[in-house]
Amino acid sequence: MSLFSWVKGRLFCDLAIDLGTANTLVYLKGKGIIIQEPSIVVVNRQTGKVLAVGGRAKEMLGKTPTNALAIKPMRDGVIADFEIAEKMLDFFIKKATNNRGFLLRPRIVIGIPTGITQVERRAVKDVAMRAKATEVFLIEQPMSAAVGAGLPISEPTGNMVVDIGGGTTDIAIISLDGIVFNHSIRIAGNEMDEAIIQYLKKKYNLLIGERSGEMVKMQIGSAYPLDEPLTMEIKGRDLREGIPKTIVIDDQEIREALEDVVAAIVNAVRVALEKTPPELSADIIDRGIILTGGGALLKNLDKRIREETQLPVFIAEDPLTTVVLGAGKMLDDLDLLKKIAVT
Repeated sequence: MSLFSWVKGRLFCDLAIDLGTANTLVYLKGKGIIIQEPSIVVVNRQTGKVLAVGGRAKEMLGKTPTNALAIKPMRDGVIADFEIAEKMLDFFIKKATNNRGFLLRPRIVIGIPTGITQVERRAVKDVAMRAKATEVFLIEQPMSAAVGAGLPISEPTGNMVVDIGGGTTDIAIISLDGIVFNHSIRIAGNEMDEAIIQYLKKKYNLLIGERSGEMVKMQIGSAYPLDEPLTMEIKGRDLREGIPKTIVIDDQEIREALEDVVAAIVNAVRVALEKTPPELSADIIDRGIILTGGGALLKNLDKRIREETQLPVFIAEDPLTTVVLGAGKMLDDLDLLKKIAVT
């Protein structure tokens, strides 16, 4: 390694961050994705001291003692708890730049939902600046996802991206380095988990926690009938008897539980297609719709959207990391970054 490369490596530590409702991902320039952890912080109720962040904090969810509180600082893709979000981001930035002795504070690119307000954008930027950033660029998540998925965003052709995160579903039509039309709803993965929890409570008088709801969604949740039926054993608390109880449910029941949420996402896609300029509609017929974000992993969601829109639908290669990979790529193209960053 040359002296120049060594000095450059010590001076700069540019980061890209997908500050998500469910998970936070951090990309370090030259290294790739180095952090992929849940957006959860556990603090001491009395002192406010941080006890755990990320994966360790998620393991404690629903199991914390009375003096500890588990907090999700992000809600619907935006900051719900400014102080905790700052502590979480500061923790992840320090972890990402661990013992590398950087002389300059990092330049940071952060993916944000398209539908958030100016005040909410300002909050995200302020949190990053207070967490030791020297410069912050905000990029709308569908744009970042399009870059991460390798779509030709600079060409005069229409690219449709549906990014289904934990708190928001962002839909955008992208052409010539810009978003021609966007539509955002605050219904996504978290609402799927909650729908499962409420369904089991109503039908079986069974109370389960957030982690269990998410596990059911991931293992047997689907948006369209599966080729082979799936069943799962679920443990929770019987609301009538007040004692632990185990039941077995199948994919058809969970599909029923998720129907309202899935229908809302499909309807949002329809709204975006109806508002798309005719010339770009022709491109989407040829190129199809790209699904990104953790919600894209719901079994057969692509089939459901394909069935209802009669358009080709594809899932990004790694939908969970597409947004942060796109933001990371932009660190290598500052001209493009400055052109598409949200001011």
